[in-house]
Amino acid sequence: MAPKDVASLDPARARELFRDGLRTPTAGWCRGWTQANLLAVPRALAYDLLLFSQRNPKSCPVLDVGDPGETRTRIFDGDLRTDLPGYRVYENGEPVGETSDVRELWREDLVPFLIGCSFTFEDALLQAGVPVRHIETGRNVPMYVTSLACRPAGVLAGPLVVSMRPIPAALVPAAIRVTSRYPALHGAPVHVGDPKEIGIGDLAQPDFGDPVEINPGEIPLFWACGVTPQAAVMASGVPFAIGHLPGHMAITDVRDHIFQVP
Repeated sequence: MAPKDVASLDPARARELFRDGLRTPTAGWCRGWTQANLLAVPRALAYDLLLFSQRNPKSCPVLDVGDPGETRTRIFDGDLRTDLPGYRVYENGEPVGETSDVRELWREDLVPFLIGCSFTFEDALLQAGVPVRHIETGRNVPMYVTSLACRPAGVLAGPLVVSMRPIPAALVPAAIRVTSRYPALHGAPVHVGDPKEIGIGDLAQPDFGDPVEINPGEIPLFWACGVTPQAAVMASGVPFAIGHLPGHMAITDVRDHIFQVP
């Protein structure tokens, strides 16, 4: 069971809980510490993923890359195979399993990528008085596959995935201003307003995560999401990959403010 005050935990304690089997979305966890998406691909695909990330920096801001077979990185002093609260395994582009431990599936040729996550700037939003609905309600953030195509790279191609947060209309400028200061963590929204303009038919039916209520006077804001490379893995039929379970992030040992720009 998760502690009551997950925001006050340090990364090492959070990772210990996940290693012991706690499975939960990490929004609101470890206030002040950077969270990251994980995607590990075979070495033969690592250059394609690096190039895909370089060509699509809003959705795939790379924070760190490990050596083949490595299970920790410069910014993550834990075990990438056990210290996230959930993983998704892909074979030939299809999700074939979800688990809390991938030690038996980890391969010596897997290259781990840690990619920036919008959960990191949510504390800054809260400090600016901008509500974050999925934290308020104890849910996972809603994520949607859009009709916007990413720039392909090598064998990788696929759609942009976005996360959505409903924001009171008067606070939309503040939300944009706050998040634009975190370009390595997706930065400012990629879309504001009508979801149909980016191919989202029903906000009550997210592709990943949980739906959240949108109250009168609120506007949906959409940020590029680090699940995008997993969508590319699926769209491209990648033979094998391991990613985080969407919303169940790697909590790193780097402070949020490192990625804040003036």
